[in-house]
Amino acid sequence: MNYLQSSYFYNFENELIIKLISEFNDDTISEQKKAIGVYTKIRDGWKYDPYSISLSEETYRASSIAQKSTGNCVEKSILLIACLRGLGIPARLHLGKVKNHIAVERLTEKFGSNELTPHGMVNAFLGNKWLKMSPAFNQSLCIKLNVDPVEFDGENDSFLQQYTSDGNRFMEYTADYGHFEDVPLEFMIQNLKKHYPHIFDTGEDITEFKL
Repeated sequence: MNYLQSSYFYNFENELIIKLISEFNDDTISEQKKAIGVYTKIRDGWKYDPYSISLSEETYRASSIAQKSTGNCVEKSILLIACLRGLGIPARLHLGKVKNHIAVERLTEKFGSNELTPHGMVNAFLGNKWLKMSPAFNQSLCIKLNVDPVEFDGENDSFLQQYTSDGNRFMEYTADYGHFEDVPLEFMIQNLKKHYPHIFDTGEDITEFKL
């Protein structure tokens, strides 16, 4: 498998992605520091929004996500993967299901559950090993939720905020769907329809949902 390859979704040759990673595209910067820098840039540069759901291929292109100011966990992960690949760092999408324990009222109202699926994170190959990282929760949101931002140090996994700053349970993984070389859009669509049938049982052919 080639985790450095450009694709329809990871179109890092696009001028928007090239511009996004330009400050890190320097041979004097280590791969570790490049990964840390672009991770932090995407984590905080795009506000986390889990309430937009799309079945459209175009929505999940890195160049499309780059033009927005918000993104859900999968979208932000796709953008980060494209940036990492564009910098020569192997990266892939990792999907699972998570359960939130804090600020779940709106989640439960919109999704009928406090579980979010598919939840996206990133695997990056650094230092001869695959590391997990999640750029989903931007720093300002973490402050609001009283959760420490997920910091990535380029050497260790950094993808799960289990507890709030004062020790309350925040998030847990309840399923692991594994990793993918490219964006598995059909799997994602079927996963959404299976877990949130009420969103799709409208009798209309809708591809974009704002909950």
